[in-house]
Amino acid sequence: MTWLRDALNDMADDAPQVDLTERTIRTRELRRRRVVPIAAAAAVIAIALAATAAVRLLPAEPDAATEPGNGTVTDLPARGVGSLSHAYMTLCQPEDGKVPPGCVDGGWRVVTRSGKTYRVAQALRGSDSGRTSPLAISRDGRKIVYYDAEAGTFAVRDLASGAVLTAPTKVPRAWLGSIAHLLLSDDGRFVAFTKRPPLKDPAMLFDMRERMVRPLPNGWNPIGLSPGGDTITLAEYAPKTRLQTISHLWQTSTAGNARTVDVAGHYLVGGLGPDGKSIVAVERVEVPGTGCLRSGDDLVHLDRETGKVLRRVPVRGLSMTDNLVYLRSWTGPQEITALARPFACKESDVDAPAPSFDPPYVPFTAYAVNVKTGKARKLTTYTAQHWFNLVLPGFPGTL
Repeated sequence: MTWLRDALNDMADDAPQVDLTERTIRTRELRRRRVVPIAAAAAVIAIALAATAAVRLLPAEPDAATEPGNGTVTDLPARGVGSLSHAYMTLCQPEDGKVPPGCVDGGWRVVTRSGKTYRVAQALRGSDSGRTSPLAISRDGRKIVYYDAEAGTFAVRDLASGAVLTAPTKVPRAWLGSIAHLLLSDDGRFVAFTKRPPLKDPAMLFDMRERMVRPLPNGWNPIGLSPGGDTITLAEYAPKTRLQTISHLWQTSTAGNARTVDVAGHYLVGGLGPDGKSIVAVERVEVPGTGCLRSGDDLVHLDRETGKVLRRVPVRGLSMTDNLVYLRSWTGPQEITALARPFACKESDVDAPAPSFDPPYVPFTAYAVNVKTGKARKLTTYTAQHWFNLVLPGFPGTL
């Protein structure tokens, strides 16, 4: 693996020092482009996420077991934690609404399927000033991966046994970029890390068991990984939607093993299907004369090999036009999770000063949508400031 070590060293030497002030200025400049055509608006969405990289998400009706009776949340126990339903990040100065008990600004919390909530004290804290802190959950909810602040790299934790594996190489915090993405394989062996903006420092795929590293292209979001970690699927949504498949990941020569296709139109895709091939998406459609983007009417099936639209499936039981809809992981062989919030098109004053407090709470509802029939069934509702740091088990979608 000398070639890999040399490649990583070269990329590390070229990696620029990331200045948060410069990043904030760059983000603000990009925000000025919000009212341009769809492709440019998509790029703005991606950069604008940096301003909301840390969010506060709580169940709308939390179970009594979620918050202990004394109003505190305990740290994640060393072992014996059940499988997770989701994870979320807290901000402690909301514009309105109550601060969650024991709030840690930018801290990660995980919630078990039985309703118990724990704080992940080892995970790097995010903030609304541009520092990102990614976290992902395995499809069975039994493992998590996060950036370990003390170790200075990513760590995979088995919640039942408490066993922790750290990545075989350090990852400086500056390499996390403004928006970092993580993907965790079902068995916890592989971790994919990518980020935006696509700086010179490397994105990576880690083999946590064999202690190996494979560079990945920057600026893409990993949405699927084959069971043996040999093939990865990635998506890009700014300035246009593209799909990329990289195979033979662990061979010394990868020439010709990457295939990239453009998708005509602007789509946000969900996680790769359990069959390792299916990709479904929601189209983003511009509201004439406003610069706002709303969701398209249908669930759209895309061909991973060509980028072409295979078919459109009308959605029933979830109004796509009355909501903004983002796809996440699959709940089964024929259903994908859709997160929805009411759609509101408001002209934004990009010259207005940044708000002093965190955003207010709005409802986010999760649905399971049948990709063949389009029938949607409601799963649960969350109260949230933003959806980009609500983590569900399984492969993430493009955010």
